[in-house]
Amino acid sequence: MNTNRYVVKSLELHLFFGRIMKEHAFFLRAGFTSADPSFSERAAFYQKSFEALLRDTVTLAGGVVGRDVIESGEVVTEFTAWTEKQTECFTGIPIAREITNHSLCLRPGDCQSNLTQMQEKVHRLNRTALKLLAGLIDFKETILKRALRCEMFTLNYPLLIEHILREAKLYRKFVEMLERDGDLSECSMKENECFWNQIMMEHAQFIRGLLDPCEAELFCTADNFAKEYGKLLENSKNAAQKTQMAESLSETIRFRDFKIAGVQGIQQCKIRSIILPLLADHVLREANHYIRILKH
Repeated sequence: MNTNRYVVKSLELHLFFGRIMKEHAFFLRAGFTSADPSFSERAAFYQKSFEALLRDTVTLAGGVVGRDVIESGEVVTEFTAWTEKQTECFTGIPIAREITNHSLCLRPGDCQSNLTQMQEKVHRLNRTALKLLAGLIDFKETILKRALRCEMFTLNYPLLIEHILREAKLYRKFVEMLERDGDLSECSMKENECFWNQIMMEHAQFIRGLLDPCEAELFCTADNFAKEYGKLLENSKNAAQKTQMAESLSETIRFRDFKIAGVQGIQQCKIRSIILPLLADHVLREANHYIRILKH
């Protein structure tokens, strides 16, 4: 096993997905009603647990992870600190915002460094992530089943719960791969592309569904993005991989720019919606992550 790759790829994975998971727990927590206090408490547990995982990751990642990851905007964006503060004010749910401050100060690593001494710490981090993911995936599946059986009400769409469930399973798959093989080399780019094109399509659908009905122009733009990603998913069955990747990259850069404008519009109170500021930043970071994958 290449110890350096195992350490670097593990930490890069947790920097992105650890933050995504803690925010999933936050969004679930914010979407429950007072009729389900035990679900709110369980969501709070996973939010705090993934915050702890992310805090440990940031501590280990300084001077280790790649420049491309730090500069991609997938770990934090220029908007993350503000969106966390505003979302905390709107919901009354505490967020460990100091993690973002530390993440903004991360510096890239030296590829010549010997990271053998970090292997055991990263192994423990991966095992912790797998244990948390097993519980979080079960929690999301329970919420989805209860919502579809009309046994509970949540402000989160059933499709959104399916969406975040798929992301958690992908994260688990990657951690398991690192623990088994020490690398992510088995990942199929075409499979990855199909996964993230579906995620981007659903982002567009969620944005459309959370906009105020009077935002007709933004509604149509989001709808068009959903249709374009639907076409990419359909075409991927037959298209040459390099051609399809170029189209996916071009579309995702356009969508990323739309998301940036959306975060800015929410920040400046120029867009009518029920989109939490942190959710707007969350989907922007996922687009940035996908763009890095397509480029590299």
